[in-house]
Parts: sequence; C-alpha cells; structure tokens
Amino acid sequence: MSSLSPDDVSYAMENTVVVCEPDRLIDTFGTTSFRFHLLTEPMDSAGAVRIREGRMEADRPKILRPDGYDDFSFEGFGEQAEAFSQWFRQNGNSAFLQYGFQFVKSGFSEELVHLPIEAVKDRIAEEIRSTGDPSRALIYGIDDAWEVSLIKFTIETIARSLRMNAFDFHRRGLL
Repeated sequence: MSSLSPDDVSYAMENTVVVCEPDRLIDTFGTTSFRFHLLTEPMDSAGAVRIREGRMEADRPKILRPDGYDDFSFEGFGEQAEAFSQWFRQNGNSAFLQYGFQFVKSGFSEELVHLPIEAVKDRIAEEIRSTGDPSRALIYGIDDAWEVSLIKFTIETIARSLRMNAFDFHRRGLL
C-alpha cells in the first residue's frame, strides 16, 4: 500500500461517519476496550462491502508535557497512522493532546460481502442494539484509508470522554 497524502487523510476524516457510537466512554483510571465494525465500499468491486472487525483498547489518559505529540501512539496500525499523525500535527487541535493515550488494535478480521451497504449497515446496527453491548461501534469509512477512519472514531470517542476524565482528575487533585 502506498503512503497516504495529507489530502487522502483529510478526505477520510471528512467522510468517515460513526453510525453507532459506543455508550461507554474511555475510563479515566483504567483501560477501555471497544469492539468496532468498520464498513467500507471497495472502489474496485461494485456492489460489495468490506467489513472489518476488531478491538480497540485505549489506555488510561495521562497528563503530558506540552510537546505531547510524541506520546500519541497507535500500536498494531500501519503507515496510515503515521500519515494521520503528520496530518494532525498540521491540522489538529493541540489542546486535544493535553492528555496522552495509547491505542492498540487487535483481534482484527476482514470480510468482503456482496450486499448493498445499507443492508449491511442496518443488520449490524440492529445486532448492536439487540445485544445492548455498550462497547460496540459501527463506523462507515473510506476503504483505502480505513485505518484513518478507525483513528477518527477513536479521536471522537476521546473528545466525548475528555470532560469526564478532566472532572475525575480534578476530583482526585491531579489537575
């Protein structure tokens, strides 16, 4: 796979949609695990949907020094994570990195099905609702930049968790 350009990363960030976000937030003082289902439509296979599944783990947030970009790590990701890091240095919100996170992608599987994207999306969304598992997410992303789509989901989950994490740090006298 060739390296992604900044435009590829921007396109993936703009066009990734979290269809079902987990009810669970990132724990302030523990490790949090999410199960993801990432749907993409391959450009070279009309009428097909690629379903990628796996687990994302987020280590507990930690306070960082101001040059915290060096502590933003994605274990188990390929070169797309590095392309995202470079893009984020140029376009991201540096206030976001007041806390450090390490992300681990594991238990990964991939399947190509020949069904309409809406049917696949509806089936998985219904499965998520019926199980009531608060750690599951359904993401629609870009096939060639699917890891960036997964990183966007992670970034959005962190953003949703930051207020609670800051409150917990403050309550314990750590901020």
